[in-house]
Amino acid sequence: MRQGTARRAWLYPAVAAGGFRRYATYGTATAAGVFTNTVFGFILAYTYVALWDERPGLGGYDQAQALTFVWVSQSLLAAGALIGGGFQEEMQERIRTGDIAVDLYRPADLQLWWLAADLGRAGFQLLGRGVVPLLAGALAFQLALPADALRWLLFLVSVTLGLLVSFAVRYLVGLAAFWLMDGTGINLMATVVTIFFSGMLLPLTVFPGGFGEFVRLLPWSAMVQVPLDVLMGEHAGAGTAVGALGFQAAWVLVLMGTGRLLQSAATRKVVVQGG
Repeated sequence: MRQGTARRAWLYPAVAAGGFRRYATYGTATAAGVFTNTVFGFILAYTYVALWDERPGLGGYDQAQALTFVWVSQSLLAAGALIGGGFQEEMQERIRTGDIAVDLYRPADLQLWWLAADLGRAGFQLLGRGVVPLLAGALAFQLALPADALRWLLFLVSVTLGLLVSFAVRYLVGLAAFWLMDGTGINLMATVVTIFFSGMLLPLTVFPGGFGEFVRLLPWSAMVQVPLDVLMGEHAGAGTAVGALGFQAAWVLVLMGTGRLLQSAATRKVVVQGG
């Protein structure tokens, strides 16, 4: 019994390591992704420069903070699978073909298995596609990157929670394939919602009034907006930093719990779609 428990304890770290190695093998794809992130970062950066020249202090950020928002969000883009590239399409295909039945027979929890694999992928993407664009941005522009080690630590915690929120949202999207014949539509809709409500294109603080307050309460804000605000000192005090991380943690619990309930409902009667 103890041996089985010990094996299970090592199972998920091994799955995460496998996810890391899997993406590390695609050197050409990684280089292309770094180039794309960097080019897109420059396009956004010069757009922000023009916008902040016209509207200084827009969204409560000065121009250096706005440019920091651009380049750090680019470094998180692939890790959070904000515009696709995560596990959900593979999961949907396994549901459609019936291969998900094999996954359910494994001596492992389905949700934790996909979570471990996705965290391994995210870890590689954070290093492989996150560092170079941020360095390029720091060399080309004046960024508001902090010198405080504690703030960087809080930022890393916030990024981790953001990745968990991203996984939990995409897991719900993946599970939708149990009821849908084709996940293309919901995947596209999920990508558009993520781009708009995460703060990837524009900081959510730019949106005025009640709408701005509303979008900052949604789970997508935990993926980009909250980590960036933690990094740039918007949650510099101990109480506000804990509140920001608590906001992210609460969404992790809600969404992971919802995924657990939806998984239970979906797997009570596994329907093989497409034959």
